[in-house]
Amino acid sequence: MRALLCALFAAAAAAPPALWQVAGVAVARESGAKGARTRANFDLGAQHAVVAAGLMSAEGRSFGGGRALSATSTSAALTKLAEALQARGLSSAVAARAGHGPVSMVSFDALLVDTLGLSATAAHVQQVAAGAGLRPPWYFGSEVVARFLGLRYEQPIGFEALDLYPGEALTRAEAAYSLAKALALSEGDIVGAREALGAFALPRYSADQLEPLRIAVSLIGYPYVWGGTTDGTEDGLAHGGFDCSGFIWRVYKLSGLPWGEAIRGRTAAAQAGEIPKRARLRVAQLRPGDLLFFGSAGYNGKVTERSIDHEGLYLGDNWVIHSSEEGVYVLPLQGSWLGESFSFGRRVLAH
Repeated sequence: MRALLCALFAAAAAAPPALWQVAGVAVARESGAKGARTRANFDLGAQHAVVAAGLMSAEGRSFGGGRALSATSTSAALTKLAEALQARGLSSAVAARAGHGPVSMVSFDALLVDTLGLSATAAHVQQVAAGAGLRPPWYFGSEVVARFLGLRYEQPIGFEALDLYPGEALTRAEAAYSLAKALALSEGDIVGAREALGAFALPRYSADQLEPLRIAVSLIGYPYVWGGTTDGTEDGLAHGGFDCSGFIWRVYKLSGLPWGEAIRGRTAAAQAGEIPKRARLRVAQLRPGDLLFFGSAGYNGKVTERSIDHEGLYLGDNWVIHSSEEGVYVLPLQGSWLGESFSFGRRVLAH
C-alpha cells in the first residue's frame, strides 16, 4: 500500500494533463494562474489516491479541493477508510461519524484518530495534560496523536497563506491528504503511536511553570510559519503561526511573562548563545519550562546559526512541545529525532 501511494503521489506531481481520469472520475488541477499553488491543488497526488481507493469522489467535473468538507462526505470517507484498514487486518479500525455542520481541522483530526482505533490514546494524553493543570483545548489529545502520525500537512515556506488555523473549516484537499496518509499507515505505525503516547506523563508543576506551559499547550495545532511569532497576522506575515524560536518568543515574550525579559535574541541560535557554557543544561538537569536547543553544536560546541537550528520547550518527563514540520506538536525528547540532535537546555524560569 505504501508503494502504491508513493507511486500515485509521484505520478500526480509529474502529470502534465490538466485532468486525470481515475476509475472514471475526473480529478482536476484547480489552479487560478497556470501552475499556481492553491488550497485546491497543493496535494493532487493525495486527491488522486483517495479517489482511486474509493474514499472520496469528485464533485461534478473536478475534485473541488478548495471547497469545505461536508459532514456527509466526512462520514462516508471515514467509513471507507475503516473498511480498507480492516481488510488489511487492522481490527481496531472503527468508522467515526461526523455530526452536523462544518467540519473543522481539529474535529476532522479527532474523527480520524478515532477511526484509527486511537481514541483511548488521545483521551489518555488529554487527561494527563488536564490533570497536570495545563488547561488544554478539547482537541489537545487528538492533535498530539494525529501529528505524531504525520497526518497533517504543513505548507512549505512561501505558501503559508494556504495553511489552516485549528478551528478553520477543513478543505476537501486537506482531508484528502490526511486520508491518504492514514491509508498508508501500517499496523506497526498505529501500535507504535499507541505505545509511545500511552507512556505520556507529566510532572507536578509549580505556579511559575504553569504560566508559560499553559500558553504553549493552548497553541497545539497552529501551523509552522517561517518567521512567525503571532497567532494571527499581527507580525505582518501572511498567516498566523510560528517557527521554532517564534513559538518560544510567543510563549515568553509576547505574552508579557516576566521571565521573557531575559530572552533577547529572536532566533534559536541567538537565544542559545545568550548564556555562558557553564549555564548549559544536560538532559538529566532539565525542568519544565526550559528552552531546548538542537543541532550539531552538542553540549560543548560553539553556537552559530548553523550549529543550532531548532528549539523547543520542555514539558517535563521527557516530553517536548515545539513548532516544526507538523506545526505545533508534541514529541518525546529521548526516543525521537529530537533526542538525536539535542545539544543543551537553557533555564529561564526562576525555580
